[in-house]
Amino acid sequence: MNIRERRVHPRLEHKLPLNVAVNGYDFSTSTHNLSCVGAYCHLDKYMPPFTKISVKLCLPDNDQAHKNVVVECKGVVVRTEDEARGGFNIAIFFNKIRPEQRKKITQYISRFLP
Repeated sequence: MNIRERRVHPRLEHKLPLNVAVNGYDFSTSTHNLSCVGAYCHLDKYMPPFTKISVKLCLPDNDQAHKNVVVECKGVVVRTEDEARGGFNIAIFFNKIRPEQRKKITQYISRFLP
């Protein structure tokens, strides 16, 4: 069965370090998947949809050994799902991201596309 991808921006299934900050609290997690417009990750604490957050993402740099490319932006939680094993999976939309930050994500993802 061939299901056509409806997303405009390619999504990459990679676990990458992600820091989410909201109301003075910081949460460290990792992405389940990532695109240049958002990320999907797991948190132990419930975060309701429409919560505005700060996001810090670390992308491994292909050119520099042991160096990360850091992407910082603002996001909003667009979906929260109960995880059967505990905690919550959240979908984040990057609603305030500078073009050069979005480009870093796009370049990282493009390294893994056919």
